[in-house]
Amino acid sequence: MLASINPTCPAPDAVARPRHRHSFVARVLSALALHRQRRHLAELDDAMLDDIGLTRETALKEASRPVWDAPGHWLR
Repeated sequence: MLASINPTCPAPDAVARPRHRHSFVARVLSALALHRQRRHLAELDDAMLDDIGLTRETALKEASRPVWDAPGHWLR
C-alpha cells in the first residue's frame, strides 16, 4: 500500500537533524565549561578546598591542565 503525500509535511532534507552530542559546537561548549570550572577551582580558598577534599597543590595542578585534557567520561 502506498503512503499518501502530505503537502504540509516538510521534505526530509528540510527537517532539522538532531544534534549529535559530540558535534563541534557541543565540544567547544564543553571545553569552555571545563575552562571556566578549572579557573573557579583555582580561585577557591583553602577552607573550600578542604571541604571538597583537595589540597591547594592538587587544585592548581588540575586548574593548569589544558582544555583538551578532559576527563575520560566527558568523551563518551
